[in-house]
Amino acid sequence: MLRSGPLLMTVSMALFAVEDMFLKSAMQEISVGLALSAFGLGGMSVFLIWARLRGQRLFHPAIVTRPLLLRSTSEVLGRLFYTLAFALAPLSLVSAILQATPLVVALGAVVFFGEVVGWRRWLAIALGFVGVLMILRPGTEAFAATSIFAVLGMLGFAGRDLATRASPPSMSNVQLGVYGFLMLVIAGLIMIAVTGPGPLPGPRASVELGLAVAVGVLAYTSLTAAMRVGEVSITVPFRYTRLLFAMILGIAVFGERPDLMTWAGSAVIVASGLYTIYRSQRGAVSLAKKPV
Repeated sequence: MLRSGPLLMTVSMALFAVEDMFLKSAMQEISVGLALSAFGLGGMSVFLIWARLRGQRLFHPAIVTRPLLLRSTSEVLGRLFYTLAFALAPLSLVSAILQATPLVVALGAVVFFGEVVGWRRWLAIALGFVGVLMILRPGTEAFAATSIFAVLGMLGFAGRDLATRASPPSMSNVQLGVYGFLMLVIAGLIMIAVTGPGPLPGPRASVELGLAVAVGVLAYTSLTAAMRVGEVSITVPFRYTRLLFAMILGIAVFGERPDLMTWAGSAVIVASGLYTIYRSQRGAVSLAKKPV
């Protein structure tokens, strides 16, 4: 069981990277808003059927609670900006910035949940943000304004993760999946209202959207299963494999060529995140051993 957690996490990260690849490819033909709406509608339909087959009610009373409303808002903002980012910027660059999400979550846990962080973790968080700046390089010719969308998307996902921690445990992962994909539909409709629907998808884009839905549902399911088996401290670090898969797909499919600074910044972010996870788990073990 200990080994299945990291394996499932790695599989889910690979699937998420493939999902991004299909969406990015489809958005070369159709608008971002239409792609998001279609993808969200497809994924929501799958989880709605799943919920009904399991006899779960579709509208849980907790959906109107503050944590769920914050989660939904963060999901919309995160998905909207993240999708804009990898539609306009290299997939490898956007995925590298996304890896800073755990660092922002750690910072948010201090601010909103009162968690105690020592100077080592503060240093690791600071270095992680330095890694983001290494990739962005503001004020230089290498800076791309579209990469700001990746930062905003990353902040949205961090807010979603923090709100999820405060979500009522009575909600199942299938129900959260329904609401999560519903937020994608809403994000897509917001984009359509601003930019217009654009052209309808042709055969190629339709197939890519369908594959993105199938892969996205499998990715979400694998991620949920990964967090339920084995030890969290062993499983969570394998989230960073998503960057590797995104880099490979970006280079192989879209002909991207990340420069040395992007590789270096990515390494700093991943190392900082892994150390933050290590220190948090070590601190939890120390508290557990402390005599009462």
